[in-house]
Amino acid sequence: MTIAIDDYQSRVSGRPEIVERRDPVLWGRSEDPEVLQFGERGYIQREGALDRQRIDGCLAEIDRIGSDPRMAGDPRIIREAGSEAVRSIFDVHDLSEVVWEAVERSGAIDLARQILGSDVYVHQSRLNYKPGFAGGAFYWHSDFETWHAEDGMPRPRACSASLALTPNETYNGPLMIMPGTHKYYVQCAGETPEDYYKESLVSTSPKIGVPSEEHISEMYERHGLDVLTGGAGSMTMFDCNALHASGGNITPLPRANVFIVFNSVENELTEPFAGTPPRPDFLARRP
Repeated sequence: MTIAIDDYQSRVSGRPEIVERRDPVLWGRSEDPEVLQFGERGYIQREGALDRQRIDGCLAEIDRIGSDPRMAGDPRIIREAGSEAVRSIFDVHDLSEVVWEAVERSGAIDLARQILGSDVYVHQSRLNYKPGFAGGAFYWHSDFETWHAEDGMPRPRACSASLALTPNETYNGPLMIMPGTHKYYVQCAGETPEDYYKESLVSTSPKIGVPSEEHISEMYERHGLDVLTGGAGSMTMFDCNALHASGGNITPLPRANVFIVFNSVENELTEPFAGTPPRPDFLARRP
């Protein structure tokens, strides 16, 4: 691995700033209206990306993997703090052929190639699960900020597909996104502790790698906030640099989704820009 010049400084010791993104959002030349909308808003949604059979197959995989005694101590299984409830299952595209086949059939890979203007590979995958009454929140953040600082992703040339396995209602912890924030880079303050991922993966209010409340408020005033609801089988594709979050789930209705991150093969990871050791492969695959 090589050390690259840092065009997206974060985890700063001084006052963090909001700066303009230095790279394009759309790296290809597609004139597809859907892709152009992605470039403008930072996300798009499709209904019916998965059929009922594939949805049920993926849901069964949550139960199978989460309850497998052989996976009890596996670091890829993240449980809610103080609970046995499964929060995330990482590397799910590698752990489950059923899940990977669903991703292939969803259209997500071709869409990612159009957006990123190159072939792609899976940087990270996971099943996110918010069980009824026990699903924790995911605080406001930009994925690219974390992947840049802790994984060494040089440029924001990645995007994420969220495939809904359950209805995403306004009240069961759906994805919230600030449209247009992908065009800016919001720096964060604070030094990154070694192995910080062990804490951040279970924390509902992380202190490192998150924008200040002042900057979150500023971005909200500029761009507003969209709550992304959709039926089971729907897909949301969003830019790696968009500010997003999701609230906790205290309803009886669980929320589950397959989350796949596609990185351009031309955006090879370097050493982490935070100066920490690289995170495990299940969080940041290197082709």
